Amino acid sequence: MIEFQKVSKSFDAVKAIDNISAVVEEGHVFGLIGTNGAGKSTLMRLLCGIFKPDEGRIIVDGEPVYDNPAAKAKLFYISDEQYFFRSGTPKDMLRFYQTYYAGYDAGKWKELMGKFGLETGRKINTFSKGMKKQLSVICGICANTKYLLCDETFDGLDPVMRQAVKSLFVKEIDERGLTPVIASHNLRELEDICEYVGLLHKGGILFEKDLDEMKLNIHKIQCIVREKEQLSRIKDGLEVVTMDNRGALYTLTVRGKREDVESCMEQQNLIFYELLPLSLEEIFISETEVKGYDVKSLIF
Repeated sequence: MIEFQKVSKSFDAVKAIDNISAVVEEGHVFGLIGTNGAGKSTLMRLLCGIFKPDEGRIIVDGEPVYDNPAAKAKLFYISDEQYFFRSGTPKDMLRFYQTYYAGYDAGKWKELMGKFGLETGRKINTFSKGMKKQLSVICGICANTKYLLCDETFDGLDPVMRQAVKSLFVKEIDERGLTPVIASHNLRELEDICEYVGLLHKGGILFEKDLDEMKLNIHKIQCIVREKEQLSRIKDGLEVVTMDNRGALYTLTVRGKREDVESCMEQQNLIFYELLPLSLEEIFISETEVKGYDVKSLIF
């Protein structure tokens, strides 16, 4: 388990991370979501021990991570722009990581390199951005660490490769209990893989929640009313988070159990209504609006 305990980090006058507390449970995919500049990369570097918090602590399986080789050995960090040796080849990176990770699986590395169609002896500086991302993921997976930290890992991958990487994560989670922590500004990329999500904004976490639980308790309704009074009764009977309309069609986001929402809507004798699934982006828009943040500046 990873714990952030009131963590803060500043760079001169810039408060990059501001009093963050959060928990990442083992064996689940945790998505860290936020706009560019929200502090995701700084938080990742704090987690893997590159930076030292100004305040608070980061605990990995009961041990502080900073200046602790035993805790760091449980983490592999894939940065947004992964470092490779100048004029180095994938084989060079394999030998490098083998010296730092005792459980590095060279056999799996060779197998995955073949499946992804990457040449092990070719200079990495001739690889495309997507190929470098693939190599980074393979190197990280084969380190066999308990936690894999991914900063914008899907950026630069084509749709087929994005799906391949997600499938690889799922396989590793199932077979050995890998815990990926994935930072991204792209909500749609994480929707089909993350189980827990945290929204980072201006250096602080607005909230962290179970994604399935969020989806079960928040709903989108589209309806056409016979009279305006029906809208008032819906507001009285349900916890309405947002409501807007385009002509006669109203779209509402409401909280509550599905059966309670359906019961309330059935009682209104509307011309038409339908419950629709919400995307992760729509859920976060609703959650952030409730907390009084300008949605347009958070998600776009």
